[in-house]
Amino acid sequence: MRIGIQTGYWSRKPPTGIVEALQQGEAAGLDSVWTAEAYGSDAFTPLAWWGSHTSRLRLGTGIAQMAARTPTATAMQALTLDHLSGGRFVLGLGASGPQVVEGWYGQPYRRPLARTREYVDIVREVIARERPVAYDGEFFSLPVGADAPGATGLGKALKPTVHPLRPEIPIVLAAQGPKNVALAAEIADGWLAGFYAPTADAEHREQLAAGFARRADERSATDGFEVAAMVPVVVRDDVESAADLVRPHVALYVGGMGAKGANFHKDSLDRLGYAEVTDEVQRLYLDGRKEDAARAIPTELVEEIALVGPAQKVRTDLARWEGTALTTLLAQGDPASVAALLG
Repeated sequence: MRIGIQTGYWSRKPPTGIVEALQQGEAAGLDSVWTAEAYGSDAFTPLAWWGSHTSRLRLGTGIAQMAARTPTATAMQALTLDHLSGGRFVLGLGASGPQVVEGWYGQPYRRPLARTREYVDIVREVIARERPVAYDGEFFSLPVGADAPGATGLGKALKPTVHPLRPEIPIVLAAQGPKNVALAAEIADGWLAGFYAPTADAEHREQLAAGFARRADERSATDGFEVAAMVPVVVRDDVESAADLVRPHVALYVGGMGAKGANFHKDSLDRLGYAEVTDEVQRLYLDGRKEDAARAIPTELVEEIALVGPAQKVRTDLARWEGTALTTLLAQGDPASVAALLG
């Protein structure tokens, strides 16, 4: 199992020390670095900047939000970054949620799975550069129809001026929920998981198998399929003090990263058997009691989805993830904690 690092998205300003940490990690055997975006920093720019200071690390967007860009714009960024990095780029895509898509990007959040299918189809067609890109879908039409409101009728099918460095750039889909996971296995080159718990590994394998069974003939091989999961890692002498640093992260996603009744992160933890806990966490968080929400998260839940405690315990617990479907563990933590996994 490979070890990567998930830098996440920025809070108020750029984080410090990332370049040095990545260079040290690369020397120690780190596999990859992944960035994220919500409604602040974007996923591509930091990856290009930090990646330019490394030579071997794979560079992944984890994730780029599909609503943020048209599929052709995303494909342009993927082609560009793949060239600049010498073929190290991995395109991680995700649908995000209705609060961000409708509130930040001003787009309806409907039928996200069907929209994802079309999006990935177009990205692949651009990168393949076999013909001018023409697509007639429910969500995307290239060129736009002459009868579309405001259209001039002058649009023409185009193909990228840039020749791709590789005929295919790996695409991984962020997914939570059985149908989404199966879709990733069906149409993508990997699945990017959140709140992956080793105790649910059998269930995840079933979902992946359902998607693999529906793969098109040209994508039938699954030997290189990547399963990557973002796992908080906190090395401290005391388990509880380490867990305390993870609790606010879990509370944010359960309580603040999705509306009540439409929170995919909460749903993932509910499926692990923590619905009663997450209901309370969400209630407290939405009431503005964020510290109480964090305190309501039991250590048992933290240890299901994170690696916390003394270095030796963290390395021992890592074996639980090594026995799962994961191919890449994306550590979320300070440089010293990530180094404990590599050492």
